[in-house]
Amino acid sequence: MSVLEIRELVAGVAGREILHGIDLSVEAGTVHAVMGPNGSGKSTLAHVLMGRPGYTVLGGSATLDGVDLLELAPWERSRAGLFLGMQDPIEVPGVSAMAMLAASTARHATAGDLGAILDAEATRVGYDVSLLSRSLNLGLSGGERKRNEMVQLAALRPRIAVLDEVDSGLDVDALRSVSARVEAATEEWGLGVLAITHWSRLLDVLRADVVHVMADGRIVANGGPELASELEETGYAAYAQHAGT
Repeated sequence: MSVLEIRELVAGVAGREILHGIDLSVEAGTVHAVMGPNGSGKSTLAHVLMGRPGYTVLGGSATLDGVDLLELAPWERSRAGLFLGMQDPIEVPGVSAMAMLAASTARHATAGDLGAILDAEATRVGYDVSLLSRSLNLGLSGGERKRNEMVQLAALRPRIAVLDEVDSGLDVDALRSVSARVEAATEEWGLGVLAITHWSRLLDVLRADVVHVMADGRIVANGGPELASELEETGYAAYAQHAGT
């Protein structure tokens, strides 16, 4: 059973420490939601796990099935089974989703097989199949970009997906499609999910097993799905004031 283990992770950027000792364990088939105010370090956690340049690890560890992720280049982390769903997926002129996945898919599918997989997955999340042959995310809406990421997720079949505000910029229909695809993946191939979000609405379909509250670069509370509902009503003030203690 796959597991992402984060232990006492300390990291920062531009000489400033942002994460002050993060401990998390995400197992196959489970969904962990990380919630917290702006500036609490949620996106930094995602960037550090995937190896975004500019971020510095100052201590601790992050392993996936015993493999030290922090020693790997970003593409090697992807090959090891880690997937990052970006808050704002970037445009890649001249490279289509089809071409990218043909080069990187771990399924070793033939061109015909991959095409059939992508067509089926695009239809499943309400994504225009013709966009798979266009430059990646070029000129696409926020909802189209996130649907595109779900097609990539399904084709790559990673072990663990880190989703950085996958609900950002989505309307109700797109949110339902995206969250339903991730939820189904937890059962189809045992995908483990670390979902970073501000809003409990993501968790209406993508059911969280554990909810973590992050403030000032620390995990300051853990709970079940009911914690997300509480945060929606009361906000983060009660947790933020104790973040440094």
